[in-house]
Amino acid sequence: MTHDNGPEHIVFEMDLSLHETRRRAEVVAALGTDWDPVAVVRGEQEAYDLLYSGLDDRQLEVYDMLVAAGVLPRREAGRASD
Repeated sequence: MTHDNGPEHIVFEMDLSLHETRRRAEVVAALGTDWDPVAVVRGEQEAYDLLYSGLDDRQLEVYDMLVAAGVLPRREAGRASD
């Protein structure tokens, strides 16, 4: 197979900064004025606490193995998984 020694590639650049700024503004507008990011994060934390609560010994062993492997983040002391 031979390669053409044709013209070199042309660099094509496009600045999407304005588009990205507009997109982010639309996302925030769509979320509305009653959106509370702190409450969302708190709700996610509560969901994780519930998810990892009540694990039996084998499940805790698997959980600890996944944490040690870096698959799951280490939970702070006092969390539902403890």
